[in-house]
Amino acid sequence: MIHAKETTENQHASHSKAFIRNDQYNYIKDQTKILWTAQTSTNDVEVLNVLRHLAYEKVQNLFPVLTEEQKKILHPLVQIKELSEAETFLEQLQPYLIPFKTITDQDLKKIFPKAKKLKGPNVEIINFHKTSYLGWTESSNLRYLVVELNDQLIGLQGSITRSQKQGICRVCNRHSEVGLFVAKTKNSGNDQFIKRGNYICQDAAVCNDNIKTLDSLAEFMGQFQR
Repeated sequence: MIHAKETTENQHASHSKAFIRNDQYNYIKDQTKILWTAQTSTNDVEVLNVLRHLAYEKVQNLFPVLTEEQKKILHPLVQIKELSEAETFLEQLQPYLIPFKTITDQDLKKIFPKAKKLKGPNVEIINFHKTSYLGWTESSNLRYLVVELNDQLIGLQGSITRSQKQGICRVCNRHSEVGLFVAKTKNSGNDQFIKRGNYICQDAAVCNDNIKTLDSLAEFMGQFQR
């Protein structure tokens, strides 16, 4: 089951100034990679400058509102020319990552009231600052998902059938090792349940590392919340 972790004063300070979600960080990381790899394909200074400012504009558009301080934190993106600069920039963003909402054993019992033997995720191996949703497997194929939507924790229980093939994940929209996730949902207009299935990443950590927008995650959860 989940155990409470000690929280340091530094973590509290870090959380208070955090403004970047995991999916936004992944998007920024992707733009950063585009910039430093562009250096190997062209020496045209004008083209590279356009790419840098375009990347910065895209990153700014991820946030409805940015303070001047937050703009300064993101601005080094336009100066990236080397891999080392990209790595330094991404490392400097770490203190500003918003961790996944704290979840306790009691929260899990409320989210999954019918799961009597629920163990919960292994928090020791989860980096909550790089988590958009919690996903873990119990009893070989029972897959549990917990997502924060509209400031509420929403749970989904289903089964996942592992496959040996690569495919497109319905949650992160990236190519990875996928499994068929199946869960029950109420059929609209009556009390009958129907099963819905989608291919998702077998490894939730990989999926969280790939997510660059929460839209697909919200759509995925929505199909089971009817």
